[in-house]
Amino acid sequence: MLLDAQKDMTVLGEAGDGSEAMTLASRLQPDVILLDLSMPGLGGLDALPVLRKIAPSARILVLTMHDDDSYLKQALRSGAAGYVLKKAADSELLSAVRAVAKGEVYVHPSLTRALVEELLPESPAADPWDTLSEREREVLIGVARGLTSAQIAERLNLSPKTVETYRARGMEKLGLRSRAALIQFALAHHLLTDKL
Repeated sequence: MLLDAQKDMTVLGEAGDGSEAMTLASRLQPDVILLDLSMPGLGGLDALPVLRKIAPSARILVLTMHDDDSYLKQALRSGAAGYVLKKAADSELLSAVRAVAKGEVYVHPSLTRALVEELLPESPAADPWDTLSEREREVLIGVARGLTSAQIAERLNLSPKTVETYRARGMEKLGLRSRAALIQFALAHHLLTDKL
């Protein structure tokens, strides 16, 4: 009703699920497809790439309750031209439809931050040690002190294999390749006084 009430919009059809949406899109070749991600049967994320093929000139605007940026990214990767939340105001939906119809991309404002952060260079951590989990720190301090994996495992109540996993992950995060490099790092950061 909202879309049909606009002078510059005409609703050509409505579908109850992804399969019906594909049938209608193929037959009607609309300019814009308003697609829900949560539909019975074939869901919107599965239908999206197929709709792009059978109605190649149609711009697909996802209308969804999912305000999770993982859904947004998946929808955009699958060919969506826009992503608007159901909780958005009617005026926002109309703006989104008009934007994608003109060839623009529309993303609900609350989700744009996730996309922008992905494009910006990561700000360097003040200290690489801060990127480690507490367990990774404890294990690396033990390694720097010369303890074996078995000794560290016994002190931390872990299996030696788990200790090795923490050691490998911690070393990778710090960009260190040897025990000697770890010892130098530990000395430079005054870590050998920390308790294990």
